[in-house]
Amino acid sequence: MKDIEIPFEKDRHGWYRFFEILPGSLTYLLLLTPILLSLINVTLAALFILIYILIYFARAVAFDIRILAGYRLLRAYEKLDWPVLLAEVQAGKVSNKDIDRPRWHLDNLSRLLTQPSIVKPNDQLQAVIVALYKESRAVLEPTIKALVDARFDTKKIILIIAYEERGGVEAKELANDLIGKYKDHFYFAEAAGHPSNIPGEVVGKGGNITFAGRQLQVYLDKQHIDPMRVMVTTLDADNRPAKDYFSGLSYLFALSPDPLRVSYQPLPMFTNNIWDVPAPMRAIAAGNNFFYLMLTQRPHLQRNFSAHAQSMRALIDMDFWSVRTIVEDGHQFWRSYFFYNGDYRVYPLAIPVYQDAVLAKGYVRTLKAQFVQLRRWTYGASDIAYIGYNGFVKENTISKWNVANKFFRTLESHVTWATGPLLILLAGFVPALLHPRNYVANELPLIISNIETFGLVGFIILIYVAVKLLPPRPAHYKSHRSLLVLIQWGFLFITPLLYGSAAAIYSQTRLMFKKYLTKFDTTEKNVINPLDRR
Repeated sequence: MKDIEIPFEKDRHGWYRFFEILPGSLTYLLLLTPILLSLINVTLAALFILIYILIYFARAVAFDIRILAGYRLLRAYEKLDWPVLLAEVQAGKVSNKDIDRPRWHLDNLSRLLTQPSIVKPNDQLQAVIVALYKESRAVLEPTIKALVDARFDTKKIILIIAYEERGGVEAKELANDLIGKYKDHFYFAEAAGHPSNIPGEVVGKGGNITFAGRQLQVYLDKQHIDPMRVMVTTLDADNRPAKDYFSGLSYLFALSPDPLRVSYQPLPMFTNNIWDVPAPMRAIAAGNNFFYLMLTQRPHLQRNFSAHAQSMRALIDMDFWSVRTIVEDGHQFWRSYFFYNGDYRVYPLAIPVYQDAVLAKGYVRTLKAQFVQLRRWTYGASDIAYIGYNGFVKENTISKWNVANKFFRTLESHVTWATGPLLILLAGFVPALLHPRNYVANELPLIISNIETFGLVGFIILIYVAVKLLPPRPAHYKSHRSLLVLIQWGFLFITPLLYGSAAAIYSQTRLMFKKYLTKFDTTEKNVINPLDRR
């Protein structure tokens, strides 16, 4: 088998270490640039800052436009009768010509005449691996119910609850109890206990779902089920797929020219508990929703995140997920990309998988838990070394232009994650602080302020979309909470700095100094009892 695993810490040296140090070095250099240029030439510093902010502003405008387009796509997909569309893919023809169909669906049916499905819908099985650590029944059971309530034949779904043995006897009992309660709804269901302290594994989700994947492989072998027929979705304990998720996924699976070289990314929506969480967490959740709505319009930038799906045959071939990283979801794209020599892509599916925003027991504890979650997400910067080393140093047949394009996009996104909010909010004041009597230095903040005023139009768009994405207000909350929710979107100005930049700088600094994150810090998930809010 091709070696696509991340090197052990002791084996990371030379070029690999260069690529690990690179994002942090660029981040610190970019943050220092306004100061260094101000010491050399005030006009040059002001020009640099102004150009940076104008580029950032232009990208923000494009971001807002794509969010609106993504939101419209989400609503359009919600109106579709996915089971009917799926049945027509199976039949290869329209079932009722009097009903309007999307143009792309009719095009897909035409294409099937010359390029039939490799795996037709009726031949498919959907497997779901739900990762469990110490989450409560109140968090996990609604996820299982969401599977049961799917607008899809659940007798074509295999359920694996992948619990961690390090989660204690409570996790084991919960997993087995829910399997016993709901197993009759599914094709097959079982609980898989991931042993702790397996050599070569970091403490993380990757090892857990990989162990469950191997258990699934054993079952399929015993039942003589071709893994090519099986699509695997991984979920966290709080991930609740929309009713049409499996129909939409089966539709894409059937239309894929090469299902092995594709993963499928549903739309993460952090709205399960959005009415319950503190204001800063609500703003961060909204920002996450915006980002993934935008990505529906830029499929070439799609990467695996959280809940995602992939062919069981492909997973077996590449030995499932990495067990050496705490960001197994995003890393899975790169793992697959290099396994298939660059011939790999992600298909976006604008059907939601609803997730929890961060909510721990207590306000301060929640603030801390949010940083821990973002620290783990920003540790995706560790993939920059993996891409650089496997793409440019290690022998391969992938187009260097293709690798370079993906490498520099990934590098730029992580550096911008760390530096963007800081430079936008603070860089304009640096020349004036160092040269308080310089005309250019003092005019710069005023110019930037005018640019940012235009940006308020985009902020209004964000508020509009955020409000439209809100689920109905729970009955146990008074009507005044709706007003508070509107007011609290002001945190969108602050949270990217306090959380996004801080977490990204933290992660990149650790990579620079070989202080690797080797433990998956599970985000605490708490459920509010409505009686506590009355």
